[in-house]
Amino acid sequence: MKIQNIEGAPAAIGPYAHAIQSGNLVFCSGQTPINPETMQLVGTTIEEQTERVLQNLNIVLSGLGLSLQNIVKTTVFLKSMDDFQGMNGVYARIFEGHTPSRSTIAIRQNPLDALVEIECIAEIST
Repeated sequence: MKIQNIEGAPAAIGPYAHAIQSGNLVFCSGQTPINPETMQLVGTTIEEQTERVLQNLNIVLSGLGLSLQNIVKTTVFLKSMDDFQGMNGVYARIFEGHTPSRSTIAIRQNPLDALVEIECIAEIST
């Protein structure tokens, strides 16, 4: 097991790593719509926040030589299921036809009160 903290990704707001590599799998901690330079939430709409979250996940994966195309599973946490359609539109556009398995659940609140948080599992191709 390898702990991975990625330069350029938003700093963790708690005692956790950006990702853990175990064998050929990478388990990425949930990303919120934080600007990595300012550590402030970005955007007020689900579309803006989803875009930033996926950019942050891509930063983490890129730091390991991977991309969003290596993702095999995501879990999406929405503050409101009313935002499902907006999140889904951005998600589909950014994933460009790649369709990893996914769970989407509504939560009451996350630590930064963001509209969306996404975690993922990616595979290192051998």
